[in-house]
Amino acid sequence: MFKSLFTQKKEIIHTPLTGKVVPLEEVPDPVFSQKMMGDGVAIIPTSNQVFSPVDGEILSVFPTKHAISIRSKTGAELLIHMGIETVKLNGEGFHVLVNEGDKIKKGSSIAEFDIEKVSNTGTNVITPIILVNGDQFKIENRVSHQSITGGQDMLMEITKI
Repeated sequence: MFKSLFTQKKEIIHTPLTGKVVPLEEVPDPVFSQKMMGDGVAIIPTSNQVFSPVDGEILSVFPTKHAISIRSKTGAELLIHMGIETVKLNGEGFHVLVNEGDKIKKGSSIAEFDIEKVSNTGTNVITPIILVNGDQFKIENRVSHQSITGGQDMLMEITKI
């Protein structure tokens, strides 16, 4: 009984996109690179499909469809921000498949992100994945500088503080 009181809750965050993982510091936007919104990683996507990185619930879908926030079963709040300065596209190039309040499973499709169409606007498609409530979790075993498959590979592991 007491063992469970002292066991830290760990959770694996899976990759929401196929592509190459890079450190957040390489995102060409200081809001993300300086971790003003929180810590995490970024993905340079090579495929349009966006997957849920965890089992949980959709907290919000931005009206411009470029960002989705998710709460995992352990309470971690993640932001998937598709591209940089993509808010100015007013939803062009984004097709969201979920709504606020939806229960989701790891690996399920949550959006389609037309990286070619978005790139053709001159907008950077690098996608930050941010742990918004990092004051309650610590990131461990973060993947960096490697190719990953969306919905399948581990992106990082987090532990509840």
